[in-house]
Amino acid sequence: MNAAAIGRFGPPRALTLRSLPVPEPGPRQVLIALAGAGVGVWDTHVRDGSWWPGGRPRFPLVLGTDGAGVVVATGARVRRFSIGDRVWGTSTSGKGGFYAEYVAVDARTVGHVPRRLDLLHAAAAAATGVTALQGIDDHLRVRPRETVAIFGASGAVGTLAVQFAKRRRARVLAMVRGGRAAALVRRLGADAVIDTRNGNAPERLRALAPNGIDAVLALAGGDALERCLRFVRPGGRVAYPDGVEPEPRRRRGVRLLVYNAATGPREFARLERAAAEARLRVPIAAIYPLAQVAKAHARLERGHVLGRIVLRIRGHPVMRSHARRVQRGVWRPRPPMVG
Repeated sequence: MNAAAIGRFGPPRALTLRSLPVPEPGPRQVLIALAGAGVGVWDTHVRDGSWWPGGRPRFPLVLGTDGAGVVVATGARVRRFSIGDRVWGTSTSGKGGFYAEYVAVDARTVGHVPRRLDLLHAAAAAATGVTALQGIDDHLRVRPRETVAIFGASGAVGTLAVQFAKRRRARVLAMVRGGRAAALVRRLGADAVIDTRNGNAPERLRALAPNGIDAVLALAGGDALERCLRFVRPGGRVAYPDGVEPEPRRRRGVRLLVYNAATGPREFARLERAAAEARLRVPIAAIYPLAQVAKAHARLERGHVLGRIVLRIRGHPVMRSHARRVQRGVWRPRPPMVG
């Protein structure tokens, strides 16, 4: 199969297209023929060696923590999925990622893709979707008519969080940078938008929330966030995913919550329902073919990405007849085609 991997930690050019064996699914795993893979900031940290989930990496290392595709084989103990199911999933095991034509992952970190999402948009929303949903529902516990500020609302997680907060019938204040970002979050349903680059942003926030902000989802840190947090009412909540830097400072009377998104059958079932209820739209900032993964990483590192960058995986057509032959062990993918 074609896979984008690194032979050492390094800059974007360390990512190259290679021909690697198709992984064999274990008894609790599913083998997915991938249509697309999300490209996240965390992937760049793995690539350059600044973050690693643990243990010694085995090179060549295939990157990518989430994506979507079609199940083509299942392990002996897998019951939730069948050949041909459209799925999205995540993995941070370090044993082979989603920048490939195929990935074998624990079935517990995989879910069914909602009907209204195509596989490329689902690939962009697997990891970011659970992060956004759990921030809004589980940690902030947003309630109807509450005023919720989403800081970094135009990014991969923020664009989904805006929609999940509106699903809870909250009043959403979207904090962004720039006119294009503001236009995007308005289209996604934000009630008001504040450009944090403007000097009058604090005054505008005070005018929009004279009684204070009930909850903040902080997806970026820094001085602009701290100015925003001055308007959180006593008893309010602030949540942020682990890894946001600089971390928000604690404030008297405000509950500060840091979290890591959990994945499992229940979490993906909830995401599937929430995506359907919110009629979720997944903004894609750019699509790169697998062979141009280094360009995708370079673009991400330049910053200010609206939505998510996605890799379109090139591979064989995914058909049920192929899937059945994979399961019987009598079919192998065609020779790799680089480019």
